[in-house]
Amino acid sequence: MLEWKRGWSGRYALLIEGARRVGKTTIVKEFAAREYENSIYIDFNNPPEQIIPLFEHNSGNLDRFLSYLGALYKVEMHERRTLIIFDEVQNYPKARALIKYLVEDGRYDYIETGSLISLRKNVENITIPSEEMRIEMYPMDFEEFCWAGGDETTVPFIRKHFEEMVPLAPLHGEMMERYRTYMLVGGMPQAVAEYWNTKDFSNVEKVKRQILALYREDMGKIPVGNGTKARMIFDHIPSMLSFHRKTFSPSRVKKGSKRNAYADSVSWLEEAKICNICYVCADPDTMLNLTRGDEFKCYLLDTGLLVTLEIEERSSSGIYSSFIGGDLSINSGMFFENMVAQELRCSGHNLFYHEFYPSPCSKKPYEVDFILPADSGGIVPIEVKSGRISARHASLDAFVSKYQERVRRSYVVHSRDLRVDGDIVYIPIYMSMFL
Repeated sequence: MLEWKRGWSGRYALLIEGARRVGKTTIVKEFAAREYENSIYIDFNNPPEQIIPLFEHNSGNLDRFLSYLGALYKVEMHERRTLIIFDEVQNYPKARALIKYLVEDGRYDYIETGSLISLRKNVENITIPSEEMRIEMYPMDFEEFCWAGGDETTVPFIRKHFEEMVPLAPLHGEMMERYRTYMLVGGMPQAVAEYWNTKDFSNVEKVKRQILALYREDMGKIPVGNGTKARMIFDHIPSMLSFHRKTFSPSRVKKGSKRNAYADSVSWLEEAKICNICYVCADPDTMLNLTRGDEFKCYLLDTGLLVTLEIEERSSSGIYSSFIGGDLSINSGMFFENMVAQELRCSGHNLFYHEFYPSPCSKKPYEVDFILPADSGGIVPIEVKSGRISARHASLDAFVSKYQERVRRSYVVHSRDLRVDGDIVYIPIYMSMFL
């Protein structure tokens, strides 16, 4: 946001996209208070009754529009020192369309926030402004989780060990416990605040269940029956991720159904940033998107929410303590893999995986969980192992053998300490944020 203000504001509005309750409004208001003399905040979820008529009848005359806007909010506006915020702008597309002319006017800075920004019904009757710089906002990462608890040293310490490829040795167990706590709480700001304020996991669960209820309520507003399908997919994410082969299967949602029946609903979940979709890549190389297939895996945006979605109405206290303690009777595999998907998306990576048959007579495919493009060209395969034994990885070995000219370095993400074995780097899951 600072980069935008210092180098691009005045020429572009800033558009912040993200799922509901990831903290878009809070961070924008804090940014406005810190970086601007004053601001005007317009919430298009619940706008003042005069706002819509103001846009409808005065947007053709920007001098009058801006004058009325300042008077309505009782704000003395100053050129280049006043920020105007359009929150949840997808609810009133005409405001977004006006951004083009407001930015060209040049007097004030503009930030828009929203989800489902590109959904057809939110853009079909407007010209999408080219004067927008987009950024995506995700749940709080581990470093931000630590900051919220007053800890600014843990993640730099871990980063230094990752960069130097040095194990954490006696501190590894403590770091895993902290990271497992983060996985359970998740990165939704309200849940994080509740945890650090109370350290009461039952209270954290209540907050997360409210967020899940909000998402289900939003799905109920999707037209033409797709809302029901979206909710069915959403509610089945834990069961789909609990399988060894986690590829989306329509029959696991509803027997006899076909993938294309869910296409619009999956697109909605992806556009709403509620799900991170990981697509199969048929021929893994630097340009992964060029051979993207139709099959995919569906991860939840936040692993803490996945935990809550999985346990639902069951008592959370025993599950929380068992997971933090590393009890492997808990199905931690789905949480580990979802967490790595979340970390990769937060780092700006698109998600891809690869399936292949190791030999012509093989009956079951091998799968590499994630594939990233390497900075130097080629690819980086990633295998996720939640159990105590992580040295056996037939899929990864076969993949490296098949694509050896393309593979630069391989990673196994596991629950144990960092170690290097040839071209394979074994990293604890709390280092996956650096991939």
